[in-house]
Amino acid sequence: MNYNLNLKKGLQTNEKVKTATILRQLLTLMGEERKNLYIAMFFIFINAALNLVGPYLMGHAVDSFVVTKQYDGVIKYSIILFCVFLIAMVSGYTQTQLMGRVGQRMLFNLRNSVFNKLQDLPIDFFNQNKAGDLISRVNNDTDKINQFFSQSLVQFISSLFTMVGAGIFLLSINLKLGLAALVPALVLWFFTKSISPWVKNRNSVNMRSTGSLSAEIQESLNNFKVIVAFNRRDYFRKRFDEVNVENYNSAVKAGIANNMFTPVYGFSSSIGQMVVLAFGIYLISVGQFSVGLLISFLAYIAQFYNPLRQIAALWANFQVALAGWDRISQILVLENNLVVTDKIATEESPSLMSFRQVTFSYNTGGEILKKVSFDLERGKTYAFVGPTGGGKTTTASLMARLYDPTEGQVMFDGVDIRSLEPNERTASIGFILQEPFLFSGTIRDNILYGNVRLKDITNEDLATVLTESGLDGLLERFDGGLTAKISSSGDGISLGQKQLIAFIRVVLRRPKLLILDEATANIDTVTEQLLDEILSKLPECTTRIIIAHRLNTIENADEIFFVNAGSVTKAGSLQDAVNLLLHGKRES
Repeated sequence: MNYNLNLKKGLQTNEKVKTATILRQLLTLMGEERKNLYIAMFFIFINAALNLVGPYLMGHAVDSFVVTKQYDGVIKYSIILFCVFLIAMVSGYTQTQLMGRVGQRMLFNLRNSVFNKLQDLPIDFFNQNKAGDLISRVNNDTDKINQFFSQSLVQFISSLFTMVGAGIFLLSINLKLGLAALVPALVLWFFTKSISPWVKNRNSVNMRSTGSLSAEIQESLNNFKVIVAFNRRDYFRKRFDEVNVENYNSAVKAGIANNMFTPVYGFSSSIGQMVVLAFGIYLISVGQFSVGLLISFLAYIAQFYNPLRQIAALWANFQVALAGWDRISQILVLENNLVVTDKIATEESPSLMSFRQVTFSYNTGGEILKKVSFDLERGKTYAFVGPTGGGKTTTASLMARLYDPTEGQVMFDGVDIRSLEPNERTASIGFILQEPFLFSGTIRDNILYGNVRLKDITNEDLATVLTESGLDGLLERFDGGLTAKISSSGDGISLGQKQLIAFIRVVLRRPKLLILDEATANIDTVTEQLLDEILSKLPECTTRIIIAHRLNTIENADEIFFVNAGSVTKAGSLQDAVNLLLHGKRES
């Protein structure tokens, strides 16, 4: 399955259907705040209605009291107008507060949904997509949607209510004058419909560029030690300048697209007001209109076109939000291709793991393994050797079900490994990498990570378990023991100490199968001996898989397999493995 987010597979392309679908999906993300959304809508309607009453009351006051010089009526209507605008202000403040809560709740739920989906996706997804771009989607793209809902949506709906209400008043006061005033709005509708896809596309390009910028920064900072060591800050600057310039250019283009609506809408508003003023004066001159109604009419024209200008700016924000949703939905529609199949009972097998005619290839290349078959018995130690790129790590990844075979079957403890639930599989299979990953927290947090059996154990009981397992002496290498603080980067502790933590973590889980993928390649001999002592604490029934280049790490293996050119074959003795390895290197 291709998990490359640059490919928009599975996304709807029909704009009308897509917008409606998006709004429904976003409504579900509001959760309990949907009630506040409906209440906010009510206050938005009240606010718009009160603001629309004002011009009619002013026009009526001019014709009934100002022209006839009845100043008591002017004072009375002034008080009424003050009360109307005061209530409108209170309702406006209320709906703004409510929509702010709605937007924050939706942002909270949206980020949770995206992050939970990322947790559910296989490792193949992360191989095909840069971490910086994913971070940009979780942080930046979701915030664009939140900004629209918590800020722009209030103004958008309020402007829409006001514009529709003003249009109704214009047509009801004088149909001919109202139709003449609304003609420019019809032109704007065609303009907006035709240009919106282009605006959205500009914003999509800008968001992808922002994701690329974030990915470049993250990659450069992660590798900054290497950059400094080789004195290649110039390369760092060059790469950053390239993506920064690209992001700048895309941001400028997006800004031009987003700001294109406002001047066009402003021009149409001016044309509408000119039409009303000229036609209205003519109607007054022939006795078909009054001064008060013209004042009301001009006020309603402003209330029609001013919200329309606001909608122009808000529509650009809406296109930004839609572009952000496109990038987020690309993640949400993905499904994990490592599904759990039905468990079929099989006869007991002396082998803990078996590969049966396994073929595997990544999305980007040819076959790494071709029709591979072998058996691993319980309690034995197996070494997998071969030239770089021969397929050793791929084989180990299939054992741990980080990937599924393209063809064939991987059996574990008598059943298809695909039928094991994730918790059941990870409890039975331990995997130690060449570069161990540590989490921010304490030594305790790290050695108990993922250990369901011991997750609630006290420090005193954990110390007892470590003593019984013969691991207590290893903690003396860390100041503070179980409560020693470490960072996710592992700064302040050596690579050997990191591996000690990783090994203790695995031993406490007592897996049936332990995979060591170059786990001792970068550590000193003394630390390697300590790690061997840790492994000796595992139950005798534990099967060990050692993937290594250093031959001294495999000399005690019960059996050696040679991995190269898509095949996995028994190597025989250590010397046979050496000969095969040298021959494989010459071929490569």
